[in-house]
Amino acid sequence: MQLKFSDLFNFNNESFEIDEKLSFDDFEYSTYKPLKNGVFVKGRVYCKVDVVYMDLNISFDFFGICDRCAEDFERKYSFDINKIVVRKLENEDDDFDDFVVVENETLDLDDYIFQEIQLFLPQKMLCSEDCKGLCPKCGKNLNKEKCSCEKEVDPRMSALLQLLEQE
Repeated sequence: MQLKFSDLFNFNNESFEIDEKLSFDDFEYSTYKPLKNGVFVKGRVYCKVDVVYMDLNISFDFFGICDRCAEDFERKYSFDINKIVVRKLENEDDDFDDFVVVENETLDLDDYIFQEIQLFLPQKMLCSEDCKGLCPKCGKNLNKEKCSCEKEVDPRMSALLQLLEQE
C-alpha cells in the first residue's frame, strides 16, 4: 500500500485513517515464516501546525519455535509507532528514530512495517521467560519432565564441591 503525503506536505490540514491487514507470507524469522495471519495496521496520518504526524498501531500473531526447547508457541504482539514524516532531514544530528523520511512524498507502507517488525522482534525467541530448555546430555525437554542426568562439575570447582560434601 502506498501512502501519499503531498496534500499533507502542502499544509492542507487533512488527515487520513489507516485500517489495513497486510499479508507478510514472505516474512522470514530465523528459518520459518511466523506471520501466518497477517499484520494489522491501524492509525492515523495528519498535519498539525505544519508538521505531518503518523501514529500507528501494529498487531500480529507470531507462530514461533522456542530457541531453548524447540517447542512451537504462539504469541500476540502489538506495538505503537509515533513518527514525524518529513521529505528530508535538515540536520544530520537529528534523531532519526523520531522521523520517517519519504522520498517523492510517498511511503510504501508494506516495506516500512516490514522493517519495523524486524526491529521490534527480539533476537532470541522463547516460549516463556522461564523456559528451561533441553538437557544437553539426554535431550529431554526440562519444561515437561526432569532428567536423571548428573550435572558436570567444572574441574576448577571440584575442590569446593568436596568441601560441601564433607559438611
